[in-house]
Amino acid sequence: MPSTDTFAPFRTSICGLEELAGHCRNRVSHVLSILDPDWPVPEAFGAFGEHAKLELRFHDVIEPDHPGAAAPQEAHVLQLLAFGRDLLREPRTDAHLLVHCHAGISRSTASMALLLAQALPAVSGARIIDEILRLRPQAWPNLRILEIGDRQLGRDGDLVMAASSLYRTRLAVDPDLARQMQAGGRGREVAVALGQNTLRK
Repeated sequence: MPSTDTFAPFRTSICGLEELAGHCRNRVSHVLSILDPDWPVPEAFGAFGEHAKLELRFHDVIEPDHPGAAAPQEAHVLQLLAFGRDLLREPRTDAHLLVHCHAGISRSTASMALLLAQALPAVSGARIIDEILRLRPQAWPNLRILEIGDRQLGRDGDLVMAASSLYRTRLAVDPDLARQMQAGGRGREVAVALGQNTLRK
């Protein structure tokens, strides 16, 4: 899958595990790899050229006490934002960020939103989230990652409130997503889509 140009000061790609091999020839300079804690390192990286890489390991959950799962933590988001600052030091023509998780839908899209928000502090959360949906139409960003990152970037809820619009857009196309998210312990995202104030401070 080819990379996608964006308004960011670097090229961007978002994908899942099954799509990684399609990016090995895309001259990726930086990879943010988000995996479940016990998942092996994808073999596809053996075909990538030289690149900087940050590997983070946590489950795709939005509650800190989700049974049997390691939720995203403040430290994870601090690491990914530091990685993004290193990326910004690269010449624009050379910088190409690939963010992946297992499906390229939740953890990766939330993380890309934070990296774009950090790189473009004057750009609204609504425009950033719209860009995530353009880059990855199946996006459903992990709310916990957005909440943590919004606080760390001093966005005052801008990103997480913008995400509610994305959730509503996805639910309008596929109403069954609400049932799936609620069954998976992610009912708070559905509530946000419906305009209920359930955001974490």
